[in-house]
Amino acid sequence: MRIVTLILCLLAAVSASRAETYNPASGEPDPDRTLTVYSTLDEVVSRPLIEGFQKQYPDVTVIYDEAQSLDIYERVIRETDEDGKTADLVISSAMDLQVKLVNDGYAQPVSGIDIARWPDWAAWRRAAFGLTFEPSVIVYHKPSFEGLDVPRNRAELIELLKTSEAELYGRIATYDVERAGLGFLFLARDREHNRDIWELVSAFGASGVKLYSNSSAILDRVADGRFALGYNILGSYAESWASSKPDLGIILPEDYTVIMSRIAMVPQAAEHPELGEAMLSFLMSREGQTIMARDVRLPALHPDVEGPNTASAMRARYGAQLRPISISPGLVVYLDQVKRARFIARWNEALRTK
Repeated sequence: MRIVTLILCLLAAVSASRAETYNPASGEPDPDRTLTVYSTLDEVVSRPLIEGFQKQYPDVTVIYDEAQSLDIYERVIRETDEDGKTADLVISSAMDLQVKLVNDGYAQPVSGIDIARWPDWAAWRRAAFGLTFEPSVIVYHKPSFEGLDVPRNRAELIELLKTSEAELYGRIATYDVERAGLGFLFLARDREHNRDIWELVSAFGASGVKLYSNSSAILDRVADGRFALGYNILGSYAESWASSKPDLGIILPEDYTVIMSRIAMVPQAAEHPELGEAMLSFLMSREGQTIMARDVRLPALHPDVEGPNTASAMRARYGAQLRPISISPGLVVYLDQVKRARFIARWNEALRTK
């Protein structure tokens, strides 16, 4: 039994974190020029950004440690509280957890970053910085909607679920907000913008909604027609899937479209904070943001970056429909366990309402 337990622990450790080392082009690695990054973004996807950074800093070794958002959050706290050293830069899609780290003193202010043209909502305390402009979208299986009107807003989606139960029952999916942090974040923002959001959740429940903890499981099933529609899916992932799955359609809801941003911060206990700041500056620069949009396929936030995969292009097309999540203390409200429990109880109640 002890051997089995040890194996399970080792497997958990492997799955929780995957580190890759990018050696410098200029010669032998220098421990004093080693940048450690903790990030939720896939290491393979991030390579163009790492390589672009090393072109500017050819003497820097980059250790890129990919992990889940909660694992990163807990690791930064643990390493800091043990008076040790932690990553030099942390990048996470868990906006609430990143803001809490800053709010609780686990990040340091960065004075050398030019934020004059950065959106006001996308930076806080000069310590938390948004890097991307990613919408929450509705995805649908195009062939399944032959003869049906594709819903363009939440009111139309509710009406569709009520009038097309025979065609759609058991073929609707969304995040399980009890297990998926991003799903919880999106639904909490829904509640801010739409007081009647529980009517939609009730319609989901009556339609036999399927719940998942990640977007890929939903996208896979919508793309091949097992599901007809997925709600509150991260748009950057949906766009990536749609590029090779022509039957996958994407809708930015016309009543409002929630926008999230991956947040970067330099931890208070960073071993090489100057390198963390250098990487952050690169990621927020025009060059870094161009790589973000073109090669990483994440919508760039920089106002001077051109192309369809940018905040500027989306603003020009969708205007006030887009509702960015502000990087502010308001993000940590639902980390309060009592408030979170109440919210989830309301979610479960609405799902059971027929």
